[in-house]
Order: sequence, then structure tokens, then C-alpha cells
Amino acid sequence: MMGFDDILLFAILALIAEVIGTVGGYGSSMLFVPIAGMFLDFHSVLGVTALFHVASNVSKIALFRQGFDRRLVMRVGIPATLAVIIGAYLSRFVSGSMLELGVALFLTAVSLFLLLRPSTKLEANEMNCLGGGAASGLLAGLLGTGGAIRGLVLAAFALPMQVYVATSAIIDLAVDASRAGVYMYNGFVHMHDMPLLGVLAAVSLIGTWIGRLIMNRMPEERFRSIVLVLLLLTGLFTTGRTLWQILG
Repeated sequence: MMGFDDILLFAILALIAEVIGTVGGYGSSMLFVPIAGMFLDFHSVLGVTALFHVASNVSKIALFRQGFDRRLVMRVGIPATLAVIIGAYLSRFVSGSMLELGVALFLTAVSLFLLLRPSTKLEANEMNCLGGGAASGLLAGLLGTGGAIRGLVLAAFALPMQVYVATSAIIDLAVDASRAGVYMYNGFVHMHDMPLLGVLAAVSLIGTWIGRLIMNRMPEERFRSIVLVLLLLTGLFTTGRTLWQILG
């Protein structure tokens, strides 16, 4: 069980991840998962992340309630929710170290690709909605993060920023609630981690509120580049740390 100093540091880093995830549009899990991996075993990280995100998405829906795209919620959200259940179930058969390495490599590859190809956009069609939703859900269940793929899918429809955040949050809420149930079945949610959830619930609300303030003042593309650089550095650091643990 973490001491007070560890919980305080964990909360500060989680707050940073929530702010970045809100403004960057990829969700806080891309940064939160490797951060939490420094404090918890990876299967516990999956359980805590899912429950944290339930609170995070409720905060986003409350603060970005100017509207959402109902059609996209159905077209992306249904395949994402079905796929996340499969991914979450499969996660019980893979070691925590291999899952953590998978997250690190995924972060590195996606952030590097988006930095080198900033204008990359998917076509706004039915196949990309269904396929992208399923892929994002599967990765979210298996690795704890799939927001980058969902972000690419939603970006293809050129939604207003507020609508984009609300639409993404509603889809993510269904995804995270579904995988949280499977993680509980897998035994990834532990009673000794429960005190963290109260802290993370407060972090999700404060972080989303700060993120909304930043979104109203900073150009989206400028912040997006900063987010991608941070994700790339996080991915490289986590890859090195995980490989050291596996090989050492």
C-alpha cells in the first residue's frame, strides 16, 4: 500500500495526465497508464485506470454539455464497447510486463506517427467508424489505452471542439464501464487500491476543468504538438524501463 508521499505524487501526475488528456483529445489513459505503472503492478493499473476513467468521463460530460453527435456515439461506441469486453477478458492471459511493454511501444509508435504526419486523417465513412471503434476498444481492454485511434476516427468528422470532447467522453464512458466489470471478474480491482479512487475522482473533475480553461485560451494545434512530444518521451522511457525489468 502506498504511503502519503506516494499518493500525493501519484495524484499530481494523474492531474497532469487528466489535463493533457482533456486538451489533447486522446484521453488521459495514454499518459496515465505508464504513470500508474510506476506505482502499481500492471494488472492493477488496468483496474484502477478503468474506474478512474469512469469518473473522468462523467466530469467531461458534465462540463462539456453543449451537445454531442448521437450518430457517432452509436457507430463508434457500439463496436468499441463490444471489443473492449473481449480485450479486457484476454488481458488475464498475458503477463503484466508484456502488457506494459505493449503500451509503451504503442505510445511510441502512435505519437511518432502523428508528429511526422500531423495532417493524417481518416475518411469519414462507415467502415472507419466500425473498424476504428472496434480497434480502439480492443486496445483499451487489452492495454488500457485506445484513445488515440478513437481520436483519429472522430477527427475525420471535423466536429466542433466541445462536441468532440462530449462525444468522445460518452463513448469512453461505455467502454470504461464495460471493461471495469471484466477487470473485476479478472481480479484486477483490489480493495487496497480503493482509497486511490476517491483521490482520482477529485483529480478527474479538477483536471477536466483546468483542461477546459486551457482549451479556451490556447490554439488546439499548438497544444496537440506538445502533447505528442510528451507521449513520445513517455513511451520511450516506459519502453526502456520495462525492457530493463524484463531482461534484468
